[in-house]
Amino acid sequence: MQARAKLRVGIPRVLNLWSTHQFWIGFLEALGIEARRIEFSSDTSEDQAREFAKGRGTVDCCYPVKCMSGHYGELLARTKRKIDILFSPMVYTLPSCLNGHIMASLSCPRVMAAPENIKAGFIKERDAFAEAGVRYVAPLVSLGDPPVVPKQLFGGLKDVIPGLTLEETKRAVDAGFRALEAYDRRLRAKGREILEWCAREGKPCILVLARPYHMDPGIGHEIEVDLQAHGYPVLWAQYLPTDEDLLAWMFGPDIAAGYIRSPFDIRDVWPSSYSANTNEILWGAKYAARMPWIACVVRLSSYECGMDQPTYSPVQAIVERSGTLFFSFQDLDSTKPAGSVKIRVETIAHYLAKHAAAIVEKKKVASPAGCPIAGPEMNRP
Repeated sequence: MQARAKLRVGIPRVLNLWSTHQFWIGFLEALGIEARRIEFSSDTSEDQAREFAKGRGTVDCCYPVKCMSGHYGELLARTKRKIDILFSPMVYTLPSCLNGHIMASLSCPRVMAAPENIKAGFIKERDAFAEAGVRYVAPLVSLGDPPVVPKQLFGGLKDVIPGLTLEETKRAVDAGFRALEAYDRRLRAKGREILEWCAREGKPCILVLARPYHMDPGIGHEIEVDLQAHGYPVLWAQYLPTDEDLLAWMFGPDIAAGYIRSPFDIRDVWPSSYSANTNEILWGAKYAARMPWIACVVRLSSYECGMDQPTYSPVQAIVERSGTLFFSFQDLDSTKPAGSVKIRVETIAHYLAKHAAAIVEKKKVASPAGCPIAGPEMNRP
């Protein structure tokens, strides 16, 4: 354990590792690696890409995948807190509140394979990892299938973490999932607080439908921050509250009518439910359509994202049929056209100021009685 305590592990906080970072902290801490010795890369930025990628990028058309080069380069370049291991797991499946109600929770193939894709750029001329004295580890991990995770991680880490055993790995995986679940509960509870505040104060909020990596300021261009500056609370679909009382109120009529089997069922709008992030975006659209205080949905998508393109029309249709405002940024890439983004954000704020109150009232009238977060004026017989 003393040898492990001296290890410093670097993790590129981008793509799937953005939303699962709490799992890796809990997992590595349980293996005896202190949290202060777990180094995450910084948020994506143009400076990071320019300074640390150094021509090692990929020709992949997916901008978020290309960003990983800068994250690798930054971690390898650190001298004050020099890393011993660059840990970049290939996440094949993802944890999701929808698991058990959909077909699968697969990652985007490009995103899953990104670690090995980007690694090639760092060894094509000379081995940048060996030169930095860093061990590179990229095991395939199925986080959406917990029983197989210990074997996958043990196989990838047994040669770089001294004395590691499979039983110890199992206990560490359990600790990782507990840490991730606690983090998820905390953010969903915060989401409910926001909705309760909106219901109490009669204020609208905005829901962002996007992939988790769009929370990265360099990939999502902080569009949600610009919207918040106009005074509107912002929720992300990945952390919507999933309390039983709330879901029963929103989806109970559809279950009773036989359209769906559970509040997490999306078969009524999306029959091919294999992709984790796609499933959650469709479910988030259904949630927004039923929640009165979500007066506006903003869709973020990276330029030429093949996984997102089939969902543009159904998501927009679900949202707009409820009378909720819908706006999209479907062309996010490495450049942030500040003027264009500002105009579009101001347009969203203008329409919210003009129509939000009427949208909320219309959706309240169309909602079932007994809303668990509303006052008595809505909970009519």
